[in-house]
Amino acid sequence: MTDSIDLYSTDPIVQTLDFRSYHNEVERRFERFMPEPGGPETLEVPTSWGEIITATAGDYLVGPKENPDDHWPVNAEIFEKTYEIIGPGVCVKVAHTDLVPLMNVTNGNPDQMVTVHTLEGPETVRAGDFFLARGVGGEIWPYPLDSVAKG
Repeated sequence: MTDSIDLYSTDPIVQTLDFRSYHNEVERRFERFMPEPGGPETLEVPTSWGEIITATAGDYLVGPKENPDDHWPVNAEIFEKTYEIIGPGVCVKVAHTDLVPLMNVTNGNPDQMVTVHTLEGPETVRAGDFFLARGVGGEIWPYPLDSVAKG
């Protein structure tokens, strides 16, 4: 097994990738992470692929309407720029996301592990199972292949 490749949004390779615009109009549920007074200002959030990412007070927790146990943090500023609230606790992403197969970073090796340094913390994933996503602020994150297939 080879070591994981570390990938940051500022890495030169990210600037050379041929990202393609993707727009997903799936309705999602959301809630704002607002800790109780005196409570912890962060919340550890497990991903569906076993990583832990961190929500900070004020971030939004977004997830599929049909699975209340699956959600992920979205930075408040980015949520407000890229999502539209369409009802109580329901939103849809209005911004396009740029995607490129993560294997483009690993010279086509689907089994190479890549640690993507996101705004919410590092996430280590298998390149063959993910796209690399880039958002409106240049932030990056791993985006599951099957999420694109679902719409």
